[in-house]
Amino acid sequence: MTERMSTGAAAWAGISAAIAATGAGEVAALVLAPASSPVATIGSAIIDLAPAWAKDLVIALFGTADKLALLALIGLALAALGAAAGILQRARPPWGAVLVGSIGALGLLASLTRDQPDPLAAVPSILAAATGILCIHVFVRPRARGGSGPVSRRGFLVASGSAAVLGAAAVVASTLGRTADRSVRAIRRALRLPAATAVAAVPAGAELAVPGLEPVITPNPEFYRIDTALIVPQLDPSEWELRIHGLVDREVVLTWDELLALPLEESVTTLSCVSNEVGGDLVGTAVWLGYPIRHLLARAGVRPEADMVLSRAQGGFTAGTPLEALVDERNAILAIGMNGEPLPLEHGFPARLVVPGLYGYVSATKWVVELEVTRFDRATAYWTDRGWSARGPIKLQSRIDVPRGREVPAGETVVAGVAWQPHVGIDGVEVRVDGGPWRPTDLASAISDDTWVQWMLRVDLGPGEHELTCRARSAAGEVQTEARSPVAPDGATGWHTVRVTAA
Repeated sequence: MTERMSTGAAAWAGISAAIAATGAGEVAALVLAPASSPVATIGSAIIDLAPAWAKDLVIALFGTADKLALLALIGLALAALGAAAGILQRARPPWGAVLVGSIGALGLLASLTRDQPDPLAAVPSILAAATGILCIHVFVRPRARGGSGPVSRRGFLVASGSAAVLGAAAVVASTLGRTADRSVRAIRRALRLPAATAVAAVPAGAELAVPGLEPVITPNPEFYRIDTALIVPQLDPSEWELRIHGLVDREVVLTWDELLALPLEESVTTLSCVSNEVGGDLVGTAVWLGYPIRHLLARAGVRPEADMVLSRAQGGFTAGTPLEALVDERNAILAIGMNGEPLPLEHGFPARLVVPGLYGYVSATKWVVELEVTRFDRATAYWTDRGWSARGPIKLQSRIDVPRGREVPAGETVVAGVAWQPHVGIDGVEVRVDGGPWRPTDLASAISDDTWVQWMLRVDLGPGEHELTCRARSAAGEVQTEARSPVAPDGATGWHTVRVTAA
């Protein structure tokens, strides 16, 4: 290398320093403060600060891979900032090192301002910043450490390449360490759920057995996941407790053992994300095991002026649920089981809320640790602070699942899908072909008003292009509206239409 390094070499030096810094911070977080990963805390801060339209755009583009997309974006941003720091350090030392330190300071600030930060939350970001500053100082120098001559090209490439490889390996190792079977996962695997005092029944006629049609009960691995947690909370059930306080006659603290000793009930409920577009797949149905929340609130003694319950998750997420949805006859439960097994970690282990009829952002709090009985005019929640509607009832929707491809054989074709409006129920679904008359479909047996229902219709399609449209009718007599509205601020509306070519 010449005494004056090239712009490209300086950029690479900064990138390798950024990779090394990221690896050091992630390993430190894994060992010392798992909830304070610099990348995850910065990502969580981005989620918290992002406007609603940005969240909708990311979910629309990437669906349940939104967190992976965000992490990839953060990685690209860190690489770009590293390259900029290397070039800046070459031109105006020590400002490149200052830029690296500033990135570390952002991670430090993000980790310390999270809800209930770890006592060692500062360490990973400090170590990451120190590693980055040291690397960029060493790599972006015109002469060797002793000042006796210029750094050789080979030496520079070996040093910077080694730092990048070790940093990347550290990131991979820390990621695997977080996803490996650690204590909480082992506890979950060993857990045996108590028998339900009331068992949910799925009628035989609930499944239409149409190939390609969404199953009436969504398997756990296929159940959608949309939340704000980049790192899944690891809650040991023996240390978990639920605190109920606020506008109550007496504060209640429920432990895990006390919860297991209660008469638990099964219920089948369809959940939907408010970000679900018309025809989208951010909706699913499961058999949940839990305890009615209305009984817990009755134990605490809710005061007459209360009209909302603010639930809080480990990590700080909050949701404001209308009180009536938790105390009426619907199966609003504190759930510990999902489809016959303990809640998956990604879906709220050890406990979460399941409330029929409301979008998840106002009701389906995972990793729940607190219920504050309050009022809408006194408290706001995570997404309502960002402009979303306060109450969030799920809107009447239907979706075409079959045919899935763009081409179908000419002649008789099965059109099938699902329809839902939990806590109201579905009375019928209609389909029209090419803007023609609406035709009633065959409806499967509904599990309950709290679940979606399958439907199907056989139609005859001649050769050429065709447009298939569906609409639902609720048990309350409402007909699904054709009017298109976006997901914000309270859920999308419109008819689902697919286009196929019969040949």
